[in-house]
Amino acid sequence: MLGRRIGIDLGTTNTLVYLPKKGIVSNEPTVVALSVDDNRVLAIGKEAKEMIGRTPESIIASHPLRDGVIADYRICEAMLRYFINRVSGGLRLFRPEVMIAAPAGITSTEKRAVIDAALQAGAKAAFIIKEPVAAALGAEVPISSPSGNMIIDIGGGTSEVAVIALGDIVAASSVRTGGRKMDQALANYIRRKHNLIVGEQTAENIKIKIGSVLPLKKELKMEISGSNSISGLPETIIVTSNDVVKSLKNELKDIINTVKNVLQNTPPELAADVIDKGIIMSGGGSMLRNIDSLMTKVTGVPCHVAEEPLLAVAKGTGMAVENLDAYKKSVLWIKS
Repeated sequence: MLGRRIGIDLGTTNTLVYLPKKGIVSNEPTVVALSVDDNRVLAIGKEAKEMIGRTPESIIASHPLRDGVIADYRICEAMLRYFINRVSGGLRLFRPEVMIAAPAGITSTEKRAVIDAALQAGAKAAFIIKEPVAAALGAEVPISSPSGNMIIDIGGGTSEVAVIALGDIVAASSVRTGGRKMDQALANYIRRKHNLIVGEQTAENIKIKIGSVLPLKKELKMEISGSNSISGLPETIIVTSNDVVKSLKNELKDIINTVKNVLQNTPPELAADVIDKGIIMSGGGSMLRNIDSLMTKVTGVPCHVAEEPLLAVAKGTGMAVENLDAYKKSVLWIKS
């Protein structure tokens, strides 16, 4: 039965696939390239991402998820079918049971869209696990204990904050701010300050290579190229880590307010556990330099980043699908 189960971290930025006893077997960008004329899928994943900002008018490279939820149902279904077929092998004798991680704050309509897309893509049964629960599992947090644990998962489309005890969420909140909005904020800042237009891939590269949320003792610098917003001609400039710090202030403020809101709504006994153990951070956004220090500073609670934060949700989803009966109350189950 384990061989017929698949765990999927269906992220706004990346989609990761987990197979029981094998671990993470696929990690690709959540991007699909389409032909404009007949709406045909031309490429999925890494190949499609390389096309962003470089396509002729006859091709569109787009993200089928926005802010953690499905923005284009048909494209999302095609992408899920691609990943399920890819990890199941060319000859699929059994329809697999699929568990998908989704933001804890999604609506019932959004849940239904994820479930339907998975079933249409070839799943026998589809399950949804709440992303904070999956992230905590993947970060090796003992979520079934009565003691409270707090996790902040900063993904590509959403940031999820939750306090978990006895296997489920006690207090939680999410904000539709994540890595992609950070990239857009950085691109907008560069345009305002330097009159340079850069694409989303360039902005993401800047964030990864020199990004920080607090000023660094030794400022980092990077050469980038784009189009001058006034002349329209190609231009190369130098950006610094301080540019990133200044550009991300509003996005970080949204995440900080969400964290404070969850702490304020946490029962006192669990709040004491959180202060004692600290807050765990996961997701790609938690890899920004000094973000754990910033969270410690604004909350007064020690924060630390999980090992392999990018993989936490996928690993947790895989652990849950391997032990489905044990985690049933943490998932929404709808069978075909």
